[in-house]
Amino acid sequence: MSEFDAKQKNIRALLESRGVDALLLRQSGNFAWATCGADSFINRADLIGAASLLLTPTNRYVITNNIEANRLMQEEGLADQGWDFQVVPWYKQKDLISELTSGMKLGADTVFPSALDMSNEIAILRSRLTPEEGERYRELGKLCAQGMRVAIDSVHPSMTEHEIAANLSRAVECQGVQAIVNLVATDERIFLYRHPLPTSKQLQRYAMLILCGRKGGLICSITRLVYFGALPDEIRRKAHAVACIDAEMIAATRPPNTMGDVFRKAQATYASVGFPDEWQLHHQGGSAGYAPREFTATPASTQPISVGQAFAWNPSIKGAKSEDTILVGDHKNEIITEMPDWQTIDVHVGDQIFKRPAILEK
Repeated sequence: MSEFDAKQKNIRALLESRGVDALLLRQSGNFAWATCGADSFINRADLIGAASLLLTPTNRYVITNNIEANRLMQEEGLADQGWDFQVVPWYKQKDLISELTSGMKLGADTVFPSALDMSNEIAILRSRLTPEEGERYRELGKLCAQGMRVAIDSVHPSMTEHEIAANLSRAVECQGVQAIVNLVATDERIFLYRHPLPTSKQLQRYAMLILCGRKGGLICSITRLVYFGALPDEIRRKAHAVACIDAEMIAATRPPNTMGDVFRKAQATYASVGFPDEWQLHHQGGSAGYAPREFTATPASTQPISVGQAFAWNPSIKGAKSEDTILVGDHKNEIITEMPDWQTIDVHVGDQIFKRPAILEK
């Protein structure tokens, strides 16, 4: 069974289990998931794309306007997937969804009139990646890692955070990866802010670059840090601490554990490395896929961990952070944003050694 057919089968099974006749997918991430990678967005900041998918008991529709239809048919390959295009001129208003679902019970991935909100169920379904998605994810991970390396290598003192962010964006965008999250902090701002929007501040010694890169709907997360000069002992200690936390979390991200089990492991490790309260200052990450975090872990999370899922954990302590994207394999986890030539901190967890990224010293 092809990836597309398998997804259609899973969607139909979900609708049957909820007693729903038709499903409307408006989010661009869900559009990409259900079409095996097609892009429906125009404005990257919009959750809702410029086209929607509607699945009924007898048909599969793409609902869009005359501006987008040809691109979706031809460049995104949706004509070959057998979608029935329902095209409305951009200047006209027509309620096609009501017409096409008359008398049906409708589910949707957003709040929509008279529809059952199934966004949570869809997020669970799309987080179970197919083998084909796993291969595309590996390729995306490599591109994000390569782009991060290019950007880090271009960093030098006196650059502004805006300039660093521009280099990071260029390094991935020229490979077809959209930098949907591009955060940069330098020097004291690394200690102050977990989500540092780039500013005009100039780098003196220490820089942190954070990227969420998207291609074909899938999203990888990666963070790296660079220091010019001798790394202070305080920062080195914190970098080792977050590496230990990250390694423990990656090791625990195995069936039959839940996301809550991983989170509690992180809490215990924060305490054991001497920073018991730091976990309270920022989320620790969670499952990944068609969103930077499909579900963000908490101590109460009950979502089971399954083979084929992706995760991005991001433990942080004031002044240090560790983040990569991983795939849960049959027998072990794979770090898909790994940089083979990057200095690492070796962390022993049981009989395993996890190589977590160190702070690059220049």
